[in-house]
Amino acid sequence: MHVDRQQETSSSGNWDAFVFVQALAAEASSGRIHMPSFPDVAVRMRRVLADDNCDTAQVAKVASAEPALAAKLLQMANSAALNPAGIRITELKSAIARIGFAHVRTVALAYALEQVRNAPSLEPMREVLNELWERSVLVASLAYVAAKKWTYVNPDQALLAGLMHGMGRMYIITRSADHPGLFANSESFREMLRTWHAPIARMVLESWDIAPDIVTAVEQYEQLDRRNGGEADVTDVLTIADLLASYHGDALALEVQLAEAAASRRMGITQESVARVLQESADELASLNAALGA
Repeated sequence: MHVDRQQETSSSGNWDAFVFVQALAAEASSGRIHMPSFPDVAVRMRRVLADDNCDTAQVAKVASAEPALAAKLLQMANSAALNPAGIRITELKSAIARIGFAHVRTVALAYALEQVRNAPSLEPMREVLNELWERSVLVASLAYVAAKKWTYVNPDQALLAGLMHGMGRMYIITRSADHPGLFANSESFREMLRTWHAPIARMVLESWDIAPDIVTAVEQYEQLDRRNGGEADVTDVLTIADLLASYHGDALALEVQLAEAAASRRMGITQESVARVLQESADELASLNAALGA
């Protein structure tokens, strides 16, 4: 009887998870994206940046309405990654001009998601959200460096792809706050994340008008045998960044994973070049992690 009850609970948990993510998918596909405590300033920033005629003054006006966001933009502008000469900037418009609108968008999203993970309503998920966010920032920083060192991929795009690579998981977790029963079966919940994070991420990012190649990267970066008829692309960069984040403390496991990843061959990556690049880029990585909020 005990086994039967376990099976019944497991079956019920799987069905509840299926119904939940189906509802999320339908919601996301219609563009009705809702994340708890997602700040209005991020929405306003997205709108102003969507205007091809926007200028630095307009972007600065939106950012200055939220001092914490303005501070993040200044920190990014003065980071080792974007300020190698060490010339500090203290004026917001100058900071925006230095980093460019692509980085402004990335920083605004980073700020918004930081507010989400700290929402009081999500206290039961705080630990898992913090871990997910710290990993997203790490992968973003590694993607930025990998794009610069091994490819012709725009590092700004790689940074945003890295930051967004966990968006499907984050969206599912934040929306599950009102459904505590989903956590009753932890394995069922983990399986739900594994199965659904990629399609949910695609829907969320498309609703935010994220560039298609970044959306594709977030959806496909876990496919180590992915075929690509041309040069290394942003998906390859995200694949490598994710592997570096996952196995940075285990050189042997990293070597095995790199050997299995088609992206490694397209990017010409070796274990020796990884060690050298990470050492050379230590300051860049640390400054990007700090600027994005890890």
